[in-house]
Amino acid sequence: MKHEGRDQTKGVIWRQILLFFFPILLGTFFQQLYNTADAVIVGQFVGKEALSAVGGTTGTLINLLVGFFVGVSSGASVVIAQYYGGGNEERVSQTVHTSLALAIVGGVILMAVGLAGAPAALRMMNTPEEIMPYSLTYIRIYFLGVVPNLIYNMGAAILRAVGDSQRPLYFLIASCLVNIVLDLLFVAVFHWDVMGAAVATILSQFVSAVLVMEVLMRTQDTYRVTLKKIRIDRLIVKRIFRIGLPAGFQSAMYSISNIIIQSSVNGFGTDTIAAWSAYSKIDGVFWMTMSAYGIAVTTFVGQNYGAKKYRRVRRGIRECLAMAMGTAILMSVVLYIFGSQVYLLFIDDPDVISRGEEILRFLVPTFFTYVCIEILSGALRGVGDSVVPMLMTCTGVCVLRVVWVLIAVPISHQIQTLLVSYPLSWTVTSILFLIYYKRSRYMRRMPAVDEG
Repeated sequence: MKHEGRDQTKGVIWRQILLFFFPILLGTFFQQLYNTADAVIVGQFVGKEALSAVGGTTGTLINLLVGFFVGVSSGASVVIAQYYGGGNEERVSQTVHTSLALAIVGGVILMAVGLAGAPAALRMMNTPEEIMPYSLTYIRIYFLGVVPNLIYNMGAAILRAVGDSQRPLYFLIASCLVNIVLDLLFVAVFHWDVMGAAVATILSQFVSAVLVMEVLMRTQDTYRVTLKKIRIDRLIVKRIFRIGLPAGFQSAMYSISNIIIQSSVNGFGTDTIAAWSAYSKIDGVFWMTMSAYGIAVTTFVGQNYGAKKYRRVRRGIRECLAMAMGTAILMSVVLYIFGSQVYLLFIDDPDVISRGEEILRFLVPTFFTYVCIEILSGALRGVGDSVVPMLMTCTGVCVLRVVWVLIAVPISHQIQTLLVSYPLSWTVTSILFLIYYKRSRYMRRMPAVDEG
């Protein structure tokens, strides 16, 4: 078969990483724009209660459930990348079809869990009564359309595993534009309020799922999808879960800690909730950039590890870490200077904007403390080491953050006390990753010279 993916086992390392990174970055930018459109439009046309519901409370719960599956899909991406880099065509095909079967089954399960559990979860998060109706409407409609969402995410993971980061970008752009147009139509013209934003979201997710499946079914490469072959292979599932489940649990722990933080934020009132919701969209620019570096290094390491090019693996990790750190510092400077002006896109309430600026100027200068977590965990996942990185992240980021919020915030009930949990947990976890990376048996057992 003709190979249509990008072979990252050859060429200048930093250039290969960046050629893969930029389409992912643009893709995550449009993903962020995709998510932000709902918040901006309901904030402008409905009010701060709707903004608080769409941008904060429901988003945290959605990230918990969908984020877990996206973490599992990263396991499929690593397995496919290693087989693809090693030239094992049969295993590539088996893994692709098993991955899509998992997406369908997982989507049905998430839909049931989301619809049944959302009301109780929102109440456990101390969601204010004035926000609750908006939150329930949005999250129920969202989970009705979660299956196409998971199919797109798995399809995009398959394409990225073979080095194709451009077409997932095109699909996200198309989906994002559909979402924005439908948001304006349903919310601003039809006055469907939060329901309109939710319906726009699930329709645009359906578009992205159709586009990614069309590419997978038309390709002549080894990852071609044939509908009748979509089934679960137990051996493949075990390997996907061995790598992906720890990543999924890591994402879930992040989300659980964020739910606890959101519950604490909810105790500061609607103005703070709205400000936190808007800030989460602004600092999403940073998260999407680091996430793109993490995906890029995982695929690069996976392909080169599968091809037994171990020196290239190590050099790629070092170069990606340096590029990510430089980017983080630059973004901190830019967001610190100009980030507060972006609040006007969401809301014109002066109390909300003032609280938002306070949050932004506290956290933005500390972004650099997070870089090692994303890059080193992505690199270790690329060689198949995902359990210990998951445990370190859950302990250093999630547990430490939750303990801080549960103990320190009641003692000093201020938003600044809550914000300290972020740089504190990032710094501790980054130190753990640097130590573990040097001692990881996966890294130490790689020969000093390449094989083959």
